[in-house]
Amino acid sequence: MPNEKIAYIQSIGGASGDMMLGALTDLGLPVDFLETELAKLNLDGYKLEARQETRCEMRGTYLNVELLDRAKYSPKQFLRSVDYSDLSDSVKDQSCLILKALWAAECRVHGETEDVLELEELGSVDTVVDVVGSCIGFEYLGVTGIHSGPLVIGNAMPPRWAGGYSNPAPATLELISAVGAPVVGDKPMYEEAGELTTPTGAALITTLASFGRPAFSVDRVGLGLGTKDPASFPNALRIWLGAMEQSDAVSITPQDQVVLLETNLDDVSGLVLGYAQERLFAVGALDVWNTPIQMKKNRPGTLLSVLVPKDKERLATEVILRETPTLGIRTRLTDRHVADRQMVSIETALGTVAVKLKLLEGQAISAAPEPDDVRRIAIETGAPFQEVYQKVSDEARRQLLK
Repeated sequence: MPNEKIAYIQSIGGASGDMMLGALTDLGLPVDFLETELAKLNLDGYKLEARQETRCEMRGTYLNVELLDRAKYSPKQFLRSVDYSDLSDSVKDQSCLILKALWAAECRVHGETEDVLELEELGSVDTVVDVVGSCIGFEYLGVTGIHSGPLVIGNAMPPRWAGGYSNPAPATLELISAVGAPVVGDKPMYEEAGELTTPTGAALITTLASFGRPAFSVDRVGLGLGTKDPASFPNALRIWLGAMEQSDAVSITPQDQVVLLETNLDDVSGLVLGYAQERLFAVGALDVWNTPIQMKKNRPGTLLSVLVPKDKERLATEVILRETPTLGIRTRLTDRHVADRQMVSIETALGTVAVKLKLLEGQAISAAPEPDDVRRIAIETGAPFQEVYQKVSDEARRQLLK
């Protein structure tokens, strides 16, 4: 079976957009190709420069996105430049998901909506260059699965001056907490380092990557360098590039990536949740589920989670915003593995029943009767549902599983 190309992100001394771009360039992403692709955004005011440097005697690539002007952009302007570009669909989809996650985190921090959110540092063109450039790099390298280790965020510290931000930055912490990302604990060597993982770096990793290192063959390694150069550790991010044989995951078949939408709800009735679930399935949701959670001031709440194909994200988002009291929705692109399946009909002593087969490498490994057919037979015969289900299941296994 073909191999899946894997990228594993190791946050040695932080994570940022320029460190990600540097690591991808170190792996072989040509700067001139990157510039050509980024030109499709029709945004100017920046210049790329890649150079070899060292951090704590580790050689890597520092990719500087030099700003030629101080123009500021709104979230809508950034998203429009991506949507209307001639970039590949996968690059556009991933870039928009990352940018939306970034803006959603900023909105939660400032208590504002995207329409009125005023961006400071994140409103500069280098933000979209870092995000879109990273997606271009992963696509250029043929990466189909991205994984990450724990994030090095530096020591938790209060603001160093009046009006300053703490470390980690509020938006960074929002992005980390939204997916439950693992982080490295405080260490003496990070004491004076300040911010090590930026909001852009956190958005890239928490949106694109699954946490945990899989078993795979490492072909090469790229090191991206940050702007800091502390004596005690390298301000660097490393990407391991390799391949994982699909046969190593014998029970799954890789499918297209899907989008996970999540929002925390309080003061909402079961009637509203039930109707919202119906509407979400009607617009193409793959799965919808509710999880009890504890919210601010010890209020019980509900986590609404929705799994949708990428082309149904906007429809599902609109349903959630219209049918629930939420003000914001978290989005994350996630890999999904689905076993092959096949529907067949069999004749049993109780009648004809549709059966769903689960297949691995073309062989049926389980058989489950359709509940509607079991219900029909139970009503017709007066037998208990569980009894009918068990008899039909036993017959299906005898006939279909070898």
